[in-house]
Amino acid sequence: MIAAFFESIPAMIMLTGVLVGAASSLIGVFLVLRGSAMLTDAISHAIVFGIVVVWLATSHLTGPVQLIGAGLAGLLTVALSEALARSRLVKMDTAIGLVFPALFAAGVLLITLFARDVHLDTQTVLLGEIAFVWMNTVPVLGVEVPVTVLSLAAVFAANLGFVVLLWKELKIAIFDPALAAALGFAPGVIFYALLGLTSVTAVAAFDAVGAILFVAFVITPPATAVLLTRRLVRMVVLAVAMSVASCVLGYFLALSLDVSIGGSMAAMTGVFFALALLFSPHQGLIAQGVRRRQQKLDHDCVTLVVHLHTHEDTPVMARENTAQALTEHLQWGPKRARAVILRALDRDLIARDATLLRLTPKGAAMGAALADPAARRVEAGGPHSDWL
Repeated sequence: MIAAFFESIPAMIMLTGVLVGAASSLIGVFLVLRGSAMLTDAISHAIVFGIVVVWLATSHLTGPVQLIGAGLAGLLTVALSEALARSRLVKMDTAIGLVFPALFAAGVLLITLFARDVHLDTQTVLLGEIAFVWMNTVPVLGVEVPVTVLSLAAVFAANLGFVVLLWKELKIAIFDPALAAALGFAPGVIFYALLGLTSVTAVAAFDAVGAILFVAFVITPPATAVLLTRRLVRMVVLAVAMSVASCVLGYFLALSLDVSIGGSMAAMTGVFFALALLFSPHQGLIAQGVRRRQQKLDHDCVTLVVHLHTHEDTPVMARENTAQALTEHLQWGPKRARAVILRALDRDLIARDATLLRLTPKGAAMGAALADPAARRVEAGGPHSDWL
């Protein structure tokens, strides 16, 4: 059964995508929360320079030395970007935009000058081809296992171990670097270790999905998880789960449309993000629209209460304290006036007396409080949620 699993081409393609997505999302959550997500884009380009330098020094295109070289290239990108930003001559985003194209261009030039006859293709580094991962295998306990699966499994294990072992330190370093430094957790070292793992993951991923698509996995599922929950544990679990789902669904989408498998997997992460952006119960666009409408209704209720309180027990009460007066004098449309009246009725602020709108004891108390100058000064800082 195990041999049959590893001999299955679809299973190996999906397993590769799952490992890339899970390994990337594990560390991506912390990068997104820290506001450093786009450093992954810089790293994904800069690793070309590290790969070429390692090849020139050792003649090796694969292996741990290559991972170390690419990781160092990623850290060099961050170090140079931060050095430029600290000079105060340019901002951080500009510094990143200056450094990673320079390192990527240097890598391409080195390939052109010294590696013309070597199988080191920059397009492969950036785009990859996950459909061919099953072709390069090594025997493990008598079972042929794709090399990419083994390397990605090792990277996933390393990322998982890093997150689990340094969970407390990571939380404090991400959310409160000053406190982390005061407690002796060295947030700078933790951050550079995180970026080092990001570089290693990018190198392990480029053969399968390419460095560009790696960026989609390391940013989009974590960003989606941030929209769905405020708890860090749930964020990590959701990010990994959505990466896995994106890989599986993306594979079948690619088969049905006859398009790039890696691209379809990355596109599915965008689909999940779009769904969360629209339907997230707390931060989604629909939920925000509903909250804004409710807030507007609450504000209009306050206006209605003030209007009724102002004209209550006055000679013009019969004319002013009616629904018609709201449309004529407050310039509210019939639909808006009806919605506000229903809201005020639901909040027990007013009561109907034929066509007349009267304040309930709760509404009268609110109107008296709003009419008092001292109360208005207190209430000026925010909505009257205690009444509504």
